[in-house]
Amino acid sequence: MSTTTNFKRIALVAVAALGMGVLSSVPSQAAFSGTAGSKLTVTVANGTGSLEGSASDSTTAGTVSVSGLAFAATDSYSITSVKKSWPAATTAAATPVLNFQFIDSATSTGRVIGSTTTAAGTAMSTTTLTDTGTTVVAGDAAGGTNVYINTKWYAFQDSTSATAGDRVAGTYVYTLIITPFEGGVAATTVQTVDISITIAALASASLTASAATSTAFIGTATAASSDAVLSALATASDTPVGYLTVLLKNASSGTAARESVTITTTIGTVGDGTVRGRSVVVKYSPSGDAGVDYNIYPDGTAGTGTITVSTPSVSFSTKTVSFYAKAAKTLTATVAHPKLKVGTNSGAVRVTGVDANGVGWAGTAYIYASSAADALIAGSETPAACSWNETYQRHDCSVTGKTAGTAKFKIIDAATVALATATSNEITVTVNTAAVAKVAISFDKATYAPNERMLVYVTPQDATGASLPAATYANLFAAGGISANAGFSGSSDTLTPVAITTSAADSSATGAKAGSAMYVVYAPAAGGKVTITATGGTSLPVSGQVAVTASATVTDSAAAALAAVSALATTVASLKTLITTLTNLVLKIQKKVKA
Repeated sequence: MSTTTNFKRIALVAVAALGMGVLSSVPSQAAFSGTAGSKLTVTVANGTGSLEGSASDSTTAGTVSVSGLAFAATDSYSITSVKKSWPAATTAAATPVLNFQFIDSATSTGRVIGSTTTAAGTAMSTTTLTDTGTTVVAGDAAGGTNVYINTKWYAFQDSTSATAGDRVAGTYVYTLIITPFEGGVAATTVQTVDISITIAALASASLTASAATSTAFIGTATAASSDAVLSALATASDTPVGYLTVLLKNASSGTAARESVTITTTIGTVGDGTVRGRSVVVKYSPSGDAGVDYNIYPDGTAGTGTITVSTPSVSFSTKTVSFYAKAAKTLTATVAHPKLKVGTNSGAVRVTGVDANGVGWAGTAYIYASSAADALIAGSETPAACSWNETYQRHDCSVTGKTAGTAKFKIIDAATVALATATSNEITVTVNTAAVAKVAISFDKATYAPNERMLVYVTPQDATGASLPAATYANLFAAGGISANAGFSGSSDTLTPVAITTSAADSSATGAKAGSAMYVVYAPAAGGKVTITATGGTSLPVSGQVAVTASATVTDSAAAALAAVSALATTVASLKTLITTLTNLVLKIQKKVKA
């Protein structure tokens, strides 16, 4: 490449990186047309740009303004650029050149007359110079003297070249060299001024965490994706009993956010294995998209505490942690399964507990039969461990049924009665070994509004009509299952299955009943009586293979409104009669008074 070509490329690169940035002005130090008293004035405004879509053009360009008094038609000036500094993440070779675009001339006689690749005195159009090696020149081609040349240029980085594709975010600084030409000869005195182009980072590359996309959850295991109730033994330990899973994302939902994390707890300690305390600032160094797990430790203090998690940009919702004393103070037992089967009945008894501070107790609970006679019916006199149900914050105790009858049980907070510090109330379980004899169907209410939810219960029974332990019946109904005299509305369960599985326990959340199967249907839109019918199947003895029915009433809103109107009409008629009677009475009284 020739020296002339190099000079050309250096020249045009100088200005193009300018955006609408901070304004700076440099007074002229060079004579124009050889007269010391006449000087070029150069003013620049810094430019901006973005990596988004490689946007760096005249819409965000900086500007270069040059003005001066030309004493001859051949007077002109040139602008040459030199790369001065660039972001640390790139190199000089990867730094884009500057482009110039002529904006306007403030005088009628001063105009752009060409470039180093254009013959002197040839007018140049107001378009971007496509030759990025061109040196910009300006002058008066009209041949006049004592004419002011006022010219303005956009200056911006090239956003389409291969070099521009290597551009990184940051500030690029170029030095502009403004050289006056006196009669076509370069003056010895030149001016220099710096212009910068600041390129914004991609939004997806932001390291700033966003509250809208970042999360923090507390859990008993790592990689928590939702908050759990954390309850742990208060005894000091170096083994974590819980975790805070923090995932920091930027506003574009990327996982590149990087901010320090501040964690503070009012009880126990928190940390990352290196830093640990009641209030710590820890590093956020994720591996992949899973976030970072921070540890929660007990420090010997029992009670319920609050944990706060934040970064310089985001504050998360507070978390709760409970540390309970080793010994329970109060244990409360309830029977979850009213009827037990012979064999294992998982979760048949439920237990909740608190320690001396009133904190939920999640230590190991044990269930045992109150006496040897009870143990003959179910369970054992030897305490058996119950399981902790984290979701419902209770202990679930299994009971093994042995023979028909009732048995009493208690729950303690130790593996032996002798070591126990807390004993629950005594509860009674019933083991039912009776065979299924019949089936009943029922609604949960007698009356419903149109389209209201209706619960249909299917209850296998023994010969006495008592409900039975949870079981599955292959053919509790004959073919067709349950039919109805009216069509249900909405999204309803189908009632046609003949195989039925009953529930072991009640559920306040769903409406399930122990010993029954449950279906959800929706009342018809029209009022009237709804009757469901089914016939017992081969899972029942012949005596039970009979039709069973259940009925409920759906109120007719139109009929109810008509009844209300009729009642109102009757009331109005009664009032009218009363008013007439009172009027007649008043007239009689008036006649007597006149007489």
